[in-house]
Amino acid sequence: MTAIRIDKLLFFLRIAKSRSLAHSWTDEGHIRVNGRRIEKGSASVCIGDIVTLPQGEGAVTFKLLAMPLRRGPPAEAKSCYQLID
Repeated sequence: MTAIRIDKLLFFLRIAKSRSLAHSWTDEGHIRVNGRRIEKGSASVCIGDIVTLPQGEGAVTFKLLAMPLRRGPPAEAKSCYQLID
């Protein structure tokens, strides 16, 4: 798999509790991929892309290192991305 939907990615990486929640984040325009504002949950994300999303008062930025194949345990999810400060 070379690309994945952004809403599915956020769900698989355990950043969003549900895929519908991740989809609503994208519909509201809160997510950026490589600096580009995403407005659809169907937007594709590839390995090496930089994803930014709001969290509390700030923002979280991470680089996608590997494609998650499922919503697995937290350790498996964390091995797929690297946080950027």
